[in-house]
Amino acid sequence: MVRAGLTTERVTVTGAELADDIGLDRVTMSQVARRLGVKDASLYTHVRSLEDLRGRIALLAADEKTIRIAEATAGRAGKDALVAFADAWREYAHQHPGRYMATQTPIRIDPELAAEAPGPRRAVELTYGMLHGYGLAEPDLTDAVRLLRSTFHGFVALEAAGGFADKRPPQQSWTRALDALHSLLEHWPPSREGDSS
Repeated sequence: MVRAGLTTERVTVTGAELADDIGLDRVTMSQVARRLGVKDASLYTHVRSLEDLRGRIALLAADEKTIRIAEATAGRAGKDALVAFADAWREYAHQHPGRYMATQTPIRIDPELAAEAPGPRRAVELTYGMLHGYGLAEPDLTDAVRLLRSTFHGFVALEAAGGFADKRPPQQSWTRALDALHSLLEHWPPSREGDSS
């Protein structure tokens, strides 16, 4: 018999909380069941497998992170939008490390679930919308999106791993990195595609 009140959403949120506490890669179905006070078998009424649970955690986290970024960047443009976007990204990664990793880890997600989830689509819209403010068009838009994601994720991943041992505070380097990104986006080099040289 399934415990009253147990739902797919509750299982997913519990898995997400556990991921934040111990790391996404250490979450098991047994641990989620113990935290909920149910037998392992009860979970399978709501999620098909550990991979399914991880996919749901990734979609939950994508929704949460996107909402934060949307709220932070509302009404902003140019450097103000870039800094608000980046700060919201970094803050989410600090506050929810396990959930954040779910958004950065290749996870096979049920196509039907992915199609219904607004987070990933909205994240793309927000990122491209911010970059349109810099006057970028394809293929430069895609290149700029990849640069931002690499910079933001690289910084927060190194920070989380204790990779910044120098006495200079990481916040100062973060601020300078955003200054540099803004300058680069304003002076984006012309595409050389089709250039035979």
